[in-house]
Amino acid sequence: MDFLELEAVEGLRWSWNTWPASKSEATALIIPLSIMCTPLMQATELPVLPYDPLVCTRCNAVLNPYARVDYQSRIWHCPFCFHRNPFPRSYSGIGETNLPAELFPTYSTVEYAPGKKIMSPKANNGSSVNLNRTWGNGLSSSSKSLSSVVSSSSLASSFSSASVPGGGDSRGIGPAFVFVVDISSSEEELQPLKNELLLVLEQLPENALVGLITFDSMVYLYDLGYSECSRMVLFHGGREVSSNQAMQFLNIRHNSKMQLGKIPVIPKQGYILPISDCEFNMTNAVEEIHSTRNLVSRSRPPRSTGAAISVALALLECCLINTGSRIMVFTSGPATTGPGLVVDSDFGHAIRTHQDIINGRAPHHGKSCSFYKRVSRRLSDASVVLDLFACSLDQVGAAELREPVELSGGFMVLAESFESDQFKKCLRHIFKRDDEGYLKMNFDATIELVTTKDVKICGALGPCVSLRKRNNLVSEAEVGEGGTYMWKLNTLTDKTCITFFFQVSDDQKAQPGSAFFIQFITRYRQGNMGFRKRVTTAARRWEGNQSTDVTAGFDQEAAASVMARLAILRAQTCYARDVIRWLDDSLIRFASKFGDYVPEDPSSFRLSSNFSLFPQFMFHLRRSQFIDVFNTTPDETAFFRLMLNREGVVGSLIMIQPTLFQYSLDGPPVPVLLDVRSIYPDVILLFDSYFHVVIHYGSKIAQWRKLGYNKDPNHENFRKLLEAVELDAEQLVVDRVPVPKLIKCDQHGSQARFLLAKLNPSVTQESTYTEGSDIIFTDDLSLQVFLDHLQVLAVQS
Repeated sequence: MDFLELEAVEGLRWSWNTWPASKSEATALIIPLSIMCTPLMQATELPVLPYDPLVCTRCNAVLNPYARVDYQSRIWHCPFCFHRNPFPRSYSGIGETNLPAELFPTYSTVEYAPGKKIMSPKANNGSSVNLNRTWGNGLSSSSKSLSSVVSSSSLASSFSSASVPGGGDSRGIGPAFVFVVDISSSEEELQPLKNELLLVLEQLPENALVGLITFDSMVYLYDLGYSECSRMVLFHGGREVSSNQAMQFLNIRHNSKMQLGKIPVIPKQGYILPISDCEFNMTNAVEEIHSTRNLVSRSRPPRSTGAAISVALALLECCLINTGSRIMVFTSGPATTGPGLVVDSDFGHAIRTHQDIINGRAPHHGKSCSFYKRVSRRLSDASVVLDLFACSLDQVGAAELREPVELSGGFMVLAESFESDQFKKCLRHIFKRDDEGYLKMNFDATIELVTTKDVKICGALGPCVSLRKRNNLVSEAEVGEGGTYMWKLNTLTDKTCITFFFQVSDDQKAQPGSAFFIQFITRYRQGNMGFRKRVTTAARRWEGNQSTDVTAGFDQEAAASVMARLAILRAQTCYARDVIRWLDDSLIRFASKFGDYVPEDPSSFRLSSNFSLFPQFMFHLRRSQFIDVFNTTPDETAFFRLMLNREGVVGSLIMIQPTLFQYSLDGPPVPVLLDVRSIYPDVILLFDSYFHVVIHYGSKIAQWRKLGYNKDPNHENFRKLLEAVELDAEQLVVDRVPVPKLIKCDQHGSQARFLLAKLNPSVTQESTYTEGSDIIFTDDLSLQVFLDHLQVLAVQS
């Protein structure tokens, strides 16, 4: 079973592709029933339909290829609840030779864009797949069901888009961007930041809304509508600001009793304006930003980061921005005053470490996390994304900010300077435009799940928030963001991945051999402000516990990614050693259940090919930076965990078990084991851990390079070898956001630690030394010793 091909069609990776028919059998699998879902995964053949979806009146499932259709009676039977639904008049021409695209067997994923004119693709077998026919004319059930479950701001959005052809906004108002700049940074840091912001302003569409806030010990909100001179409103840096307070301070008034169906009007004010109306004032304001840092001071500069974020959020809340918005924070140090305080300004107080947090010696950590938890809820209610760009050699408080950034779907970039490529490439990537000139951004999304009655929804892990909408499909057992069949995403990209967890129902016993269905309904707003709805319907089969189909359907790569997310969830409330113990216990029970062995005989232990790599993944996970936080700061740990929680299976696996390729003069590059024995003096290694890409030159290669052999025409092959590895490294870096750090190092050099830290320590200070080989000074177990211990424990009765 090719799981990658299935993922390319469905955008889904299942830990188990065949499910046991009873709850007890499912629990015995050890690895939970789960799906890694990439809702907007790019597909080669994705039909975009210019009409509204047809929805089951009982369970809200969308018409799909698994529905049974009676063409004569014009009735379709919902495969989820078996309800008989009549087709509307617009489907009068439906027949076996004239199918709407949503019923075509190969289109398990379709996207609805009401009012948009689409070119019809030809079906593979020559059948007519009609995309332009107005199948859904006169339908209102779909928009009604979706609008009834989102927040009031989103509700207004849905009505405004429904009345405009093509789903666009009749006012031509685009998304809003509030730039929050730390002016306690040095002047040398601010200059490259200002240059990048000016480039961003040039790239923005004319209908984009912009606002500017700067902060030190105070918060300065710029009045962009006042052109006589620079005018600002000052807020105290020590206080949290609510939307009501902002309305009062800024004298913003609007009709709070807005009628449903009316397009909301942004109240008249000068703080958030279309870039076309304030480009000159905005550009001048950015150019006039200067550092207020006192270089002579012997204390940390005053920063009211939390207060500045609350002012930006309150501004967006009271201005009723319903077209999607982002708060983009640019800082180079920790908050030293006000809400979200990380460390005192006195340098005598060191910034918190993991050990300080564990031992209760971080006096501000708990209070700051509570503040940002409230901010996170406000961000979700207002559909606002929070991005953090922290450029500093020290910590800035990203650990406290992780929850609002992660749950809102924002970017977190930790770089050394605003001059760095990591920062510049990420910022420019965010503001990319499509072929039509619109920003490649999506806002205000919801994901709804519909399942057959034997499947219960437990929850989700990823950049999403539970909307607490319950029905009979929702399980009492919650995992992560649970207690719902619908989740809110403030933004999502074509790579955003959510893990959903399920369990088999207690009430009904499914029949082995029968099919079950799960439907993912993703509704989102595009950069052109039009709404889209993507629907993916997947089918799998129930099987008995003894069936070989259950084990054959195990996807060990997806399972490793799921276990990594569950381990991170546990790490938020448990010590690292307890998380490692839980991983070890799960792996032992897993190996004991699915291994072939003679009891009490470790040498007889075997795992079949579709299980054999899973212990190796767990070995690398338990010693990864996601679990073992030794030698990492809380900020780094927060960044690593945030990235793993939103990445798909392929990216997650690279984070857990990095890739290693060997380049030599003997032939083309080949993958080699992630082991210290793969280091040789006459080869180059290309190492990719997702966050770092390392080019490691063997000692002989490094010596030849220093002697300039690559510049000698007689050593053309050596020059091509050096160029090949650098080109491949650049290819790894170019498509990844945030951009990984590219490191070039020589064998036995100090930078080689980035590679050695991830290698299997099969040769240590305790091993027999052979000349030319590398050794790793560590007390960690090697992979072979780990597997030997696993075999001994798994075969015990």
